[in-house]
Amino acid sequence: MFKFLKEVVGGSGTGLKDLPYNIAEPFPSAWGSWTHSRGTSKDDGSPVSVFSLSGSNAQDGHLAAARNGVKRLRTVRHPNILSFLHSAEIETYDAGSPKVTIYIVTEPVMPLSEKIKELGLEGTQRDEYYALGLHQIAKAVSFLNNDCKLVHGNVCLASVVVTPTLDWKLHAFDVLSEFDGSNETSSGQMLQYAWLVGSQYKPMELAKSDWDAIKKSPPWAIDSWGMGCLIYEVFSGLRLGKTEELRITGSIPKSLLPDYQRLLSSLPSRRLNTSKLIENSEYFQNKLVDTIHFMEILSLKDSVERDTFFRKLPNLAEQLPRQIVLKKLLPLLASALEFGSAAASALIALLKMGSWLSAEEFNVKVLPTIVKLFASNDRAIRVGLLQHIDQYGESLSPQVVDEQVYPHVATGFSDTSAFLRELTLKSMLILAPKLSQRTISGTLLKYLSKLQVDEEPAIRTNTTILLGNIGSYLNEGTRKRVLINAFTVRALRDTFPPARGAGIMALCATSSYYDITEVATRILPNVVVLTIDPDSDVRTKAFQAVDQFLQIAKQHYEKANASDTTGAASVGSSSVPGNASLLGWAMSSLTLKGKPSDQVPVASSSSTAVTSTSSNGTTGIETPSTAPARVSSTTDLAEHPVPTSPTSTDGWGELENGIQDEHESDRDGWDELEPLEETKPAPALANIQAAQRRPVSQPISQTKQASNLLSKTTPKLNKDEDDDLWGSIAAPAPKTGRPLSLKTAQTDDDDDPWAAIAAPAPTTKAKPLSTSRVRVAKPAAPKLGAQRINRTSSGM
Repeated sequence: MFKFLKEVVGGSGTGLKDLPYNIAEPFPSAWGSWTHSRGTSKDDGSPVSVFSLSGSNAQDGHLAAARNGVKRLRTVRHPNILSFLHSAEIETYDAGSPKVTIYIVTEPVMPLSEKIKELGLEGTQRDEYYALGLHQIAKAVSFLNNDCKLVHGNVCLASVVVTPTLDWKLHAFDVLSEFDGSNETSSGQMLQYAWLVGSQYKPMELAKSDWDAIKKSPPWAIDSWGMGCLIYEVFSGLRLGKTEELRITGSIPKSLLPDYQRLLSSLPSRRLNTSKLIENSEYFQNKLVDTIHFMEILSLKDSVERDTFFRKLPNLAEQLPRQIVLKKLLPLLASALEFGSAAASALIALLKMGSWLSAEEFNVKVLPTIVKLFASNDRAIRVGLLQHIDQYGESLSPQVVDEQVYPHVATGFSDTSAFLRELTLKSMLILAPKLSQRTISGTLLKYLSKLQVDEEPAIRTNTTILLGNIGSYLNEGTRKRVLINAFTVRALRDTFPPARGAGIMALCATSSYYDITEVATRILPNVVVLTIDPDSDVRTKAFQAVDQFLQIAKQHYEKANASDTTGAASVGSSSVPGNASLLGWAMSSLTLKGKPSDQVPVASSSSTAVTSTSSNGTTGIETPSTAPARVSSTTDLAEHPVPTSPTSTDGWGELENGIQDEHESDRDGWDELEPLEETKPAPALANIQAAQRRPVSQPISQTKQASNLLSKTTPKLNKDEDDDLWGSIAAPAPKTGRPLSLKTAQTDDDDDPWAAIAAPAPTTKAKPLSTSRVRVAKPAAPKLGAQRINRTSSGM
């Protein structure tokens, strides 16, 4: 028999070293003769609780009762009963005499009396928490009495422990026994171990050992009396010294007093069943109990009830005890969101509760759930995550963002919902600094290039602003390839005034990244045109930008005069402080519904040939004598290398990599970015765009020569354009029937390997001549010209 019992409790070992747990310091109090200690697992270091009880010999009465408690704890499972993990019975020798110790390992808990002192709750919050705890113990006792037909026999303060999530749990099953009034032997353990129960906790029939009365009483009679004792000890803050103290009801809440008195009825048959206490007691009807109960049965609620509950939860959480919210309600909410049983509105409550945690606790309790939610297909969840990314974005590590968060967020760039596209775009302000250069150059810039021609003007505007914000996180090669093209070729030519203004601001905010050649030949000519923009705000910003970039040019002039060197090609200037506030979004939502930009960029002053006269040591702008078409070649790139990015699928062009097939669908999208059919812009704006599109005049002799060359090199042109995603955006193909000169274009492209964005090869059939793109010998009328036109060589 003894061997069987040892097998039940986990077997015997040769010593404490065989126990797979480390035992730390004990708590000051525990039930009966047990010692309650903290502990950790030897495998993973997870916290546990270790209960131990020692006896001088194997037949000790305490050991016999302890073995009964181990057996019962292993077999009885309930959410409000202490969870069993492991047990062992170890026999050792102390000074030659045998010593037997029984160990029970459970989930980490601490005695209720110690937890109450630690929490220090007062007033209404204390009563709400006590109501929650007593409600949990009442459910455990009801489960034993009504469902299992078992009697605990010693419900009191010492038999209750508290988990890290502040749940109350029942333990101390040493006296636990079956109860059946018709069975003479069903109360065997209670008869045998009743002496372990303190006399102050015994009801009258048990104190008198009136077993006939006990057998005739209902199964909950003894434990209902114990519930009354527990209620007294909890509210009085004192251990029950003698039974008569139960008559002192001054500390008992008035709403609980009638039920308290019924629990302690002198007649066992009239004592209140704990199941009725749970159902009918007014005391348990409070916000905390109702909230926790709703969360525990969340899966049984319909969608309307869930949505209503979670919308009220953020305000409700402020009224509940803060420690209970963070340790109990928050884990329940995180679990519900993670497993899909909570509505999207629960995310707001989760983040609000998470804001009450320290940074370390937030990273452990909230952040893992948020990261998992990014993989959700629920659009409402995705919107909620992006709307509140400023509350948790800084806590995300770069590795988590790059590997787990961004791949899911990036799907929003191409979402059919404009609102979600905008939220995704704005989230990059926080996420982009944590992305790797490979991710930024390989995918992020590709998405942003598409958003810059989005049908929503607000999205186009904010894309330009974002590029200005994240410019510092791009490597040098990527900045040179992307920023000027994005700001001058697209933003400054947008039909939406705020988008043009954003382009000017972005250029100013990133002015330190441009060398003097880019400032003089690509930035200033494009910005000066906007000083006569029909929009006053754009004009104001244009004048400010002109002043800033002229100051840069002046600094370069002064520096060049001060030193006799001409190799200082990179003379940048820090952004003017007044423009450093670019980071604010132009629009907070898509309330401004402008038409899609017609995007009719053609060769402007930004595409004027820039030559590096290395032979004579000077840098200047060549007299424009060629057509505006530009074709970069691999020969050009070899002669003038530019810092390159690992990838070139970002949408701003990359000729070196030779990628032709991998992102074919993306390149097809660029071909569609020809001028869109829509309402003509305002007359003043049309004049500006006409000036930007006005071609440089070309001598007749060179035009004829170009005609002969183009027929031989057209295939080469198409191939190069396939490699340049930006080709068709910078300027549409010439729509005249006259071919262009490739040789002359290549000569002018020496300093600008990305000049191909100025004009791609013809992608459409020839159309009737446009008044803004006619190439004739006669010089164009000087309306709002933004480029220098060689009138002496135009064939006049």
